Amino acid sequence: MSGDYLLPRIASPEDPLRLAVLISGGGSGLRALLRYQSDGPRNHVTSLVISDLKSAGGLSHASDLEIHNLAIPLSQDLKGLERRKEHEDRIMEALVSNDIEMVVLSGYMRILTPTFVAEWKGRLVNIHPSLLPEFPGAHAQRDAINARVKVSGCTVHFVDEGVDTGTIIEQRSVPVLPGDTVETLTQRIKAVEHELYPKVLDDISSGRIST
Repeated sequence: MSGDYLLPRIASPEDPLRLAVLISGGGSGLRALLRYQSDGPRNHVTSLVISDLKSAGGLSHASDLEIHNLAIPLSQDLKGLERRKEHEDRIMEALVSNDIEMVVLSGYMRILTPTFVAEWKGRLVNIHPSLLPEFPGAHAQRDAINARVKVSGCTVHFVDEGVDTGTIIEQRSVPVLPGDTVETLTQRIKAVEHELYPKVLDDISSGRIST
């Protein structure tokens, strides 16, 4: 792994790594992570959930467990890069005030600026529904079906300044079946994502992922 990644500390169940999970939608991955964390002692805990949309249904998963959660929508008064930076400044303020040690993107649909990434590089992870570097971007399942590949899957990776270009941590394969639609392929990939992401967070917080 490149030396410009600064990994989080090695944690323990007695002193777990404090995670913030960023979402934009229904939060099925967040729900799976919270269930996993509640099933036994873990080296990580979700301390904060942030969405860029007030309407994100996934915020309710945090509320149900009395986990601090916030909707931080984009300003309607700003545009372009100024708007993005102001939005990320408010996210950063929430991360710092809640003593967050690692940021987990789970269906978060905004591209982060290089300035934000630089602050968290090595402590900022994402899960993507393809076997990167194949099919980056927002339409990975559609692109896999259109390419007529027989295997796709999911990738957990560190986030860098590019789009889905950060160092790959782990991948899992999922078959693309005859007659698959974007919806059916998405659901099969999600089932694997919900197992893989908590496992990778275990590995990071336990120090099994190293430079």
